Amino acid sequence: MQANDILQNRDIVVVGQQPWDTGIGSNCKNIALEFSKENRVLYVNCPLDRITLLKLKNDPKIQKRLAVIHGKEKGLFHLQDNLWNLYPDSLIESINWIKSRSIFDLLNKRNNRSFARSIQKAIKDLGFKDIILFNDNDIFRCFYLKEFLKPAISIYYSRDYMLGVDYWKFHGRDLEPALIAKSDICMANSTYLADYCKKYNPVSLYVGQGCDLDMFSHPADKSVPPDIGPIPTPVIGYVGALQHIRLDVELLANIALQKPEWSIVLVGPEDDVFKNSRLHQINNIHFLGSKDPKALPAYINMFDVCLNPQIVNEVTIGNYPRKIDEYLAMGKPIVATNTEAMSIFSHHTYLAKTANDYIILIDKALKEDNGELQQSRRTFAASHTWENNVKEIYKGINEFLNINAG
Repeated sequence: MQANDILQNRDIVVVGQQPWDTGIGSNCKNIALEFSKENRVLYVNCPLDRITLLKLKNDPKIQKRLAVIHGKEKGLFHLQDNLWNLYPDSLIESINWIKSRSIFDLLNKRNNRSFARSIQKAIKDLGFKDIILFNDNDIFRCFYLKEFLKPAISIYYSRDYMLGVDYWKFHGRDLEPALIAKSDICMANSTYLADYCKKYNPVSLYVGQGCDLDMFSHPADKSVPPDIGPIPTPVIGYVGALQHIRLDVELLANIALQKPEWSIVLVGPEDDVFKNSRLHQINNIHFLGSKDPKALPAYINMFDVCLNPQIVNEVTIGNYPRKIDEYLAMGKPIVATNTEAMSIFSHHTYLAKTANDYIILIDKALKEDNGELQQSRRTFAASHTWENNVKEIYKGINEFLNINAG
């Protein structure tokens, strides 16, 4: 370990889109856990907004937030050594529907001020000083936190192209570039997003991505799932949510129709477009449905080639594909759509630009696979740890501190 990739005894406040009690995997939570090994960390849940309250009032998570807002429960919790979680005691207004830029900005600043007051109380209670503010991709609710919290360093962390999502598009087109520009450092988990941030802030860094790969590199259950066992080989498979906004339905149909001797196996929940697509009428396409995440390695283990048949659009082009690391951790050959974010995997995957490329490269992957390639894939995936990811974040912080020391 080098001095530049160590950060110790700092106070870090983490804000963003995903609360600690989220039911899905979270980059931000993993990063916060890694921060807390050497620093004190306050992980702040996003504040409750009025529309969410009205829609989900009876949800236990919303009731918990209401109890904090009404002063019936404390909002600050000690999770483990060096790590605290804050439920803000503020209720913010839902304002994204407002089209007037000036009115939105006025109300958004008020929301930010209310949110900042909650954070400031926790900072005072914990005795935090000279904080590092780490904002996980929250454009609106955290836009003014640099001004209100006055951190020693403000970091904007980009892990998704938010403007490709309808909710963020209208006001985000103005606010995200402005937020990137005024942050001290921007960090991104893909080269595409780092280049995007660099348009507005020269101090924009690619810091990579961490993954939890233990269950893939050391699968506990090596038995053959009963629903995939009878499917003829070779099996060309995909694991994950089947969403038309991310995956190319026609590409999958083309592969299956051109190669009826291949079994195309799709494991995961379908959106309505997939449910109503012609894929269900193609004999060699097999939909196996949603599975317990712990069962996924057993399915991937049965794949002869793994797919990531992304459709290229604003949502997908810059995303770091964690799925690729999971496939690689199991030593599997992979054929994926060639996007800029896939460039870091180019030496360990087969990257396709066209439907015909997919046919050629799947065939090549089937023929070339061997023990040496499998081990190379596992070794590469093993380098994508949260520890290594956070080392890159620390390097960026330390370089900023060194440059500004004088």
